[in-house]
Amino acid sequence: MGEFTITEQDGHVLTVTINRPERMNALHPMANAEMGAIFDMFEANPDLWVAIVTGAGDRAFSAGNDLVYQAEGNPKWYAPMGFGGLTGRWNRTKPVIAAVNGVAMGGGFEIALSCDLIIASENARFALPEPKVGLAALAGGLQRLPRQIGLKNAMGMILTGRHVPAAEGKELGFVNEVVPQGEALTAARRWADMMLECSPVSLRTSLEVVRDNFNYPSLEDAMKADYPSVQTLRHSEDFIEGPKAFAEKRKPNWKGK
Repeated sequence: MGEFTITEQDGHVLTVTINRPERMNALHPMANAEMGAIFDMFEANPDLWVAIVTGAGDRAFSAGNDLVYQAEGNPKWYAPMGFGGLTGRWNRTKPVIAAVNGVAMGGGFEIALSCDLIIASENARFALPEPKVGLAALAGGLQRLPRQIGLKNAMGMILTGRHVPAAEGKELGFVNEVVPQGEALTAARRWADMMLECSPVSLRTSLEVVRDNFNYPSLEDAMKADYPSVQTLRHSEDFIEGPKAFAEKRKPNWKGK
């Protein structure tokens, strides 16, 4: 248990809980730095294959930047890896799931958008309200949201700061599943368990190819590109184990290497 977070490892899954419920899990520089260190550890630990990030309590996933802390004249610096140690983590190689159990505003929404899946409880609310307080969503919200739901849908949120409920988030395409209040973390773990049925090497390869293919001007260029993780996959133990387990009609024993 950290000063601002709670971490729990269950098998190959790491659950990270933002633990500032008195501030609706808003993040200040020290909390961002602590989460950055946690996700550094997650990336470096070969025994951890999937992470889930959520917020303490049932009111908030994260209200984003701690404006009260900022208004008190405290330093405005951010951790190198951004909000929640995730929004600026460009070379992340392992899947991360956001279990949104309440409001995800500003930087909180940007954390969720930087994850690979968003599982939301029915009481979840999403927004980029920065313009209402003279700011802008510069931790990836202005870049990620249009890429994930299209320009017009994104601008409808960005230029109004309006709150979007979980059901609408599912319709817009940035939420994967909506579940009853109190069940977001359980549902996120169900998705994590489905990921654990897959080779961790295959998942790392898939994440890299999906992420980096946008760097190429055409589909043909993207498909012909050289992705380092593809070579890693082809020389991995999992690359041999998968077909072997299929032929032997048994579950594969993934090594993650």
